[in-house]
Amino acid sequence: MRPVPPSGPAAHAPGAPESAGPAPRRALRSRAGLLLLEAAVAFAAALALPLLARGFKLNPLNRIAQVSGLAAIQLRFALIGLLFVAAVLLAMRLRGGRHFDLATRIAAAAVAGLASGFVAAGAVVALLGTPWPMFGLNGDSGRIVEWAHAVANGQPSGSPVYPPMPLYTLGYYAEWFRGGNTAYAFKDLQILGAAAFGPLVYLAWRMLLSPLRALAFGVVPAFALIDAYKPYSQTVLALLIPVLVAMVVALRRSGTEGWRPLLLKGAGFGALLGVLFLTYSGWFLWSAAGVLFAALLYFPWRTGRVKGAAFMGAALAAFLVVAGRYLMVMLKEGQTTKDYNFRFDNFTDPAYYLMWRTDMPGKVGDWPPPGEFGGVGLFALVTFVCLGAAIWLGLRKPLVVTIAAMFISAWVMRMYIASHMYETQTVQLYTRTNNQLLYCGLILCALVAHLVSLKLAERRTATGAGAPVPGSTSPVRSAVGFPGREGAVIGTLCALLLLLGTVSSSMSDRYMPAQDGTYRILPWVSHTIRKQDGKCPKFAPKHECSKDGDQSWLSYIR
Repeated sequence: MRPVPPSGPAAHAPGAPESAGPAPRRALRSRAGLLLLEAAVAFAAALALPLLARGFKLNPLNRIAQVSGLAAIQLRFALIGLLFVAAVLLAMRLRGGRHFDLATRIAAAAVAGLASGFVAAGAVVALLGTPWPMFGLNGDSGRIVEWAHAVANGQPSGSPVYPPMPLYTLGYYAEWFRGGNTAYAFKDLQILGAAAFGPLVYLAWRMLLSPLRALAFGVVPAFALIDAYKPYSQTVLALLIPVLVAMVVALRRSGTEGWRPLLLKGAGFGALLGVLFLTYSGWFLWSAAGVLFAALLYFPWRTGRVKGAAFMGAALAAFLVVAGRYLMVMLKEGQTTKDYNFRFDNFTDPAYYLMWRTDMPGKVGDWPPPGEFGGVGLFALVTFVCLGAAIWLGLRKPLVVTIAAMFISAWVMRMYIASHMYETQTVQLYTRTNNQLLYCGLILCALVAHLVSLKLAERRTATGAGAPVPGSTSPVRSAVGFPGREGAVIGTLCALLLLLGTVSSSMSDRYMPAQDGTYRILPWVSHTIRKQDGKCPKFAPKHECSKDGDQSWLSYIR
């Protein structure tokens, strides 16, 4: 009697016959192909709006022109986004909805790309007519341009502790595409960096969540951070959180993994974290304690200590190969590097982190804004309630516990550094923890909706309400009157499209040139700096410019 080939879960269990191998490999190749398709769509969508914005005919220093530019970007964003929603609708109707899931994948990836492409297009509008990056050669922009030029020519940068990846990227990009002009090249990378934010964050969250959930619960909260001035630092934060959570999840499962995939996954995570560390290292310091706690909590102490140790060893080895030299520099030089630059936020309540007015706040009234409950606003109350609810609903889930631990870790580090501020007269960038606290808080709020939806789905499955109707690949309408999955997907896509379009417009507007001392001064200065050929930028006020540009922003510094 011939043996029956294994099927179902047994076919994928450790020790299954070799004949079961090709099917999982085909499934893996299929998943990889779909992820590559999502990535291609997301990056293509991210470039569409910046390319279209290059053809706008307007004066970016005129407020009416700025509003018109934002409206023009919004119109194109909505039309392109609605085309993808229409494609999902069409997929639902055709061939019994066979391609509905594929269309949903593509639409979610496209919306993520379009959203960050909106902010990049806003930067294009803000810098129309000038070749300079935001802020020209002033402040951080000028230092980055100078250091990148040095490293591209084989010289040391002006700061050994500054992350090397942005400097080498800018230096080599300038050599390849801008004839070595790092100043003009930095403008390109500000725009491209903002455009890449959405696709990169979406793909990072796809390691943990389905397409639509990655868009709703990962990408949307990240848009509180998107930055077109120095896009790489905020991008690292938005990527680091899902990458670290995915690593903790993989560590938890490592005890039952095969040796080859175990070591490959560990090395992959280590190399990826090394690249992020080389790009911006501050988030690692503020997250370290929380991630260590989560790693110890989910280490496979019972199911496979040796494999868990091997996974972490492979990750550490790959990290050191990629970023070991820079880590040694940070350990040596970081002890003597002091930040004595007191900024606006250093004079405010250290417990307030929900909004960052940047280093250049302009004229403001009471700050932090007065709240309704003991000086605390409704938004703060909602985030703290959601943090508690997320822990309550997801106490056994590494996704929730790791993010909550990173939130607490950043909070403790913030207060530790701030508490020594008077004694040491140093700042040590502690206010930058605002971004990590806000992002983690927003994610936890989003995860409450995620966890509640999972609980509802479990209840519907238990009662048989979610069974698919004949001839359909997904439930159309449940027996208790719930709408089908297709309606939920399309409604969510429409809501997220509108939400991200509105948020992206707001984040773009804060870079529209103006003399008000806020971030708007950054592109304004770019229009007042004499070009390298001696001429003024096209829209320079009164056709006047100078070597350093308009320096009136200095009057706003406290």
